[in-house]
Amino acid sequence: MSLGPDDLAESARAPLLTGLGPDDLALLLSDARAVSYPEAAPLFTQGDPADRFFIVLAGRATLFLLTETGEKSVIELFDPTCSFAEAAILSSGRFPLHCEVSAGSRLVHIPAASFLRRLEERPVLGLTLLSGLARWRGRLADEIAGLKSRSPAQRLAAFLLGLAPAGEADGRVRLPLSKTVLASRIGIAPESLSRALARLRAHGVEARGREVILADIAALRRFSGGEG
Repeated sequence: MSLGPDDLAESARAPLLTGLGPDDLALLLSDARAVSYPEAAPLFTQGDPADRFFIVLAGRATLFLLTETGEKSVIELFDPTCSFAEAAILSSGRFPLHCEVSAGSRLVHIPAASFLRRLEERPVLGLTLLSGLARWRGRLADEIAGLKSRSPAQRLAAFLLGLAPAGEADGRVRLPLSKTVLASRIGIAPESLSRALARLRAHGVEARGREVILADIAALRRFSGGEG
């Protein structure tokens, strides 16, 4: 379905689009549509034509490679409200990785042809998009600096809090990454991950394989922020 006012407003939060005014946003996304995924589903396969890019409104999209044994090697996760696959439409014209979406996801599909055509017609919009990305990169650099000031256990706590159910005092989450990839994502050595998990037991965290029990989300948030 085409984008309604709520979908447009949510899409405007994507770093790529944050500098656009309402009229310019509506122009660039006039051919976009919102797609809901009640069940987990593949979005594209490595080598497919990159004829669109995406914004995550709800749920999660996962980019991955397939190993020689057919196992998934997760490369990146995209949560609301992130855009992704822009580089593919501007470079090779092919998706370089596989992608799947989790159950309950909702994505905006933005056709590459019309999006690029409107940028050619209105070059000033391209400069606005670049400005939005530059601001986002600055914020990302600040976040990385803040992450490096935290201990491995605090970094892991922050990651788990990002998976935690909103507004709940406790909950269970499933790690979307292998422990090796997770360690790399939060910037710690793989051998430090087990020690970080052990330290988080005092803050209500118990790991059972990829399932992690968060018994006290408030306590974990205090620890992640340096209060414990």
